[in-house]
Amino acid sequence: MKIAVVGTGYVGLVTGTCFADSGNEVTCVDIDAKKIEALNRGEIPIYEPGLAELVEHNVEAQRLHFTTDLAAAVKPADIVYLAVGTPQGSDGAANLSALWSVVEHIAPHLRTDAVVVTKSTVPVGACARITGMLREFTGRDCDVASNPEFLKEGAAIEDFMKPDRVVVGVRRPEVADCLHQLYEPFLRTEKPFLVMSPESAEMTKYVANAMLSTKISFINEMANLCERMGGDINDVRRGIGHDSRIGFAFLFPGVGYGGSCFPKDVRALEAMAVEHGVEPTILRAVDAVNERQKTILTDKIRDHFRGKLAGKTLAVWGLAFKPRTDDIREAPALVLIDWLLAQGAKVQVHDPEALKNVQAHYGERVAYYEMRMDALEGADALCIMTEWKDYNSPDFAEMYQLLASPVIFDGRNLYEPDRMRRRGYKYYSIGRPAV
Repeated sequence: MKIAVVGTGYVGLVTGTCFADSGNEVTCVDIDAKKIEALNRGEIPIYEPGLAELVEHNVEAQRLHFTTDLAAAVKPADIVYLAVGTPQGSDGAANLSALWSVVEHIAPHLRTDAVVVTKSTVPVGACARITGMLREFTGRDCDVASNPEFLKEGAAIEDFMKPDRVVVGVRRPEVADCLHQLYEPFLRTEKPFLVMSPESAEMTKYVANAMLSTKISFINEMANLCERMGGDINDVRRGIGHDSRIGFAFLFPGVGYGGSCFPKDVRALEAMAVEHGVEPTILRAVDAVNERQKTILTDKIRDHFRGKLAGKTLAVWGLAFKPRTDDIREAPALVLIDWLLAQGAKVQVHDPEALKNVQAHYGERVAYYEMRMDALEGADALCIMTEWKDYNSPDFAEMYQLLASPVIFDGRNLYEPDRMRRRGYKYYSIGRPAV
């Protein structure tokens, strides 16, 4: 099939590349000329394991193309995927201005039999509105479908190539058949292809992210309670995780979730609920718990230093909101760094992939280190904010020598408290007694 993907952000680039890898001819289009020029030079604007190699392979095979020419991309396309950003607006709802603009601009160039598919995360009713807009602009009925993405940053290629399920929202069975044909190479292990209305598909994306966010906020709140009552959240997690009704996924306590999806989607679903007269009690609680959890280490740091942070130096390991990505959007590490700087502390940071993005954010206010151990030199404490594998098994003896004080605030529970005590560290973690 000939496919146009409008938008070369995280979702658009991964989607277009994976479809090209299954034999389709894909053209990715973006208004950002510098980004397109970089892609045509083989430069990938995001860090995603395996993506650069896959892009290079499919460009060489002449199945994947990048352009700023919207008309040239759309005119021959059997399917036009919309993958533009839908950022959070000031009221918490998704800002769809970029999406509406794209719909208007693709309308004159659509084939009469083309299928338009929303890959962007859009509120319920967006497909219906796009259908109405295209009818107004073209004078005919156009097929519009929803195909929400369920990609995890850091594992997006694997998620796309081996999906748990594919969800499509359509009005006509013929459109479902077209999309089923497109996805057949990825469904050879009998994973389900779920067909529903566009409204249900749009809702599925938000509900999935809200459910996962709820699990994270729940275990974080229970971790805080464990600390107050002398329990160990790791023991509790094992005690509940073996219940088949609960499981272990997303039950790891920490300093809260971040990224481009969970915070934005929980708030957007909350806004939709309010708009339709439903009180979003759980959604508000999930977001409130998460925002509070991002400050959980600041309380521990303040207590340890008795509020006297001015002139202290703290090292921070992990800046991305999660491992295997360079994405710092809504990252808990930024909340901590902002607080430390406001207290007059000096901050030394390391991250395997996100240093450039953080440097663009903070400039010279923070010291940056390419090597994890270098960031520890002379620091009064180490704060761990992202569970990169790089941090799992460091040389603790060397760390002890580098740190001015052997103090660790572990926001991801990477180490065992008793072992850290025996190594001579003062060790704080989440939901477990300090040692």
